[in-house]
Amino acid sequence: MKRVTIPIPGRPYEALIGSGLLKAAGEHIAAIAPAGARFFVVTNPVVRGKWGSALERSLKDAKLKAEWLEIPDGERMKTMGTIENLAGRMLKAGADRGVAVIGFGGGVVGDLAGFLASVFMRGVPVIQVPTTFLAQVDASIGGKTGVNLSAGKNLLGTFHQPLAVLIDPAVLATLPDREFRAGLFESLKCGVISRAEIFEYMEKERDRILQREAAALEWLIAETVEVKARVVGEDEREAGLRRILNFGHTIGHALEAETKYKQYLHGEAVAWGMVAATMLSVAMQKTPPPTAQRIIAAVLAYSPLPKVNVRAKSVVKRLAMDKKSRNGVPHFILPVEIGKVEISNEVPPDMVIHALDEVRYLSKWNSGE
Repeated sequence: MKRVTIPIPGRPYEALIGSGLLKAAGEHIAAIAPAGARFFVVTNPVVRGKWGSALERSLKDAKLKAEWLEIPDGERMKTMGTIENLAGRMLKAGADRGVAVIGFGGGVVGDLAGFLASVFMRGVPVIQVPTTFLAQVDASIGGKTGVNLSAGKNLLGTFHQPLAVLIDPAVLATLPDREFRAGLFESLKCGVISRAEIFEYMEKERDRILQREAAALEWLIAETVEVKARVVGEDEREAGLRRILNFGHTIGHALEAETKYKQYLHGEAVAWGMVAATMLSVAMQKTPPPTAQRIIAAVLAYSPLPKVNVRAKSVVKRLAMDKKSRNGVPHFILPVEIGKVEISNEVPPDMVIHALDEVRYLSKWNSGE
């Protein structure tokens, strides 16, 4: 088992990574949770049906009391209505400040569980047990929580760090291929923004990764978590360095919102966002064309991706409402070389429109639809 420390000043915690870890989750949770805590497990029927019995046995073996809160699967559940519903169910079950929340699922479940824990009784502990690749390397690390508004993604949220993150790559065996591939773009992103070794590994070991070889996945997950741990440890609340984690997200979030969260998985939208940001960076003469070709080729190597069929001008309007924008001006993360990016708020709207038109054209033949 590998341990990665997320060095949040004053409250560091660990991400534990190892195949079979789910069976020992109760033991690890008992060691870090407040004595006598009562647990509420937020999950969805899909995850509970596949892996719930393993977590339930583990919690019972550790003599931990747990109740389950199921919500329907999907991004559409990331609303304040869901938070109110979950909190109401907890209160009806007699929950008080002595409870803790366990987020057991993908990014949607993790974001909701974290947000719920941050506001219930003004804050109770949360432990994240992510079950998708994207959640394991991204959503569960760093304490970001949130729900969506019709205007955009994650516009309401908090920072609420978990007590620990328990990552079991074995649960990825039942993950649908589309969701698995979508998560891999997060690792590719970390390779572009910070650690060239990850990018090069994904170029060379594509087949092993797509075949879900245990050793390949454990290495990739641990290295990606290391990148995020370092960044959020230095900049917990996204005042500076942490913004580099948004490579691909500026346009990616706008694509999701413009299609009402029905066309793309989050990682797929970010993948097209990375392609668009790379094209923008070439146009602004920040990325050498050969480097841009490598980045775009690597993204497409882990495709197929859904088509981009939205109006470019509509996406540009969405960018002004992105929570990372300042005074209506969006910030873009632009690659300079593999392993290095820079932040820019000086990207002309016409360049964005041109890049989106190019992405729409590229997506016509790359689509898996």
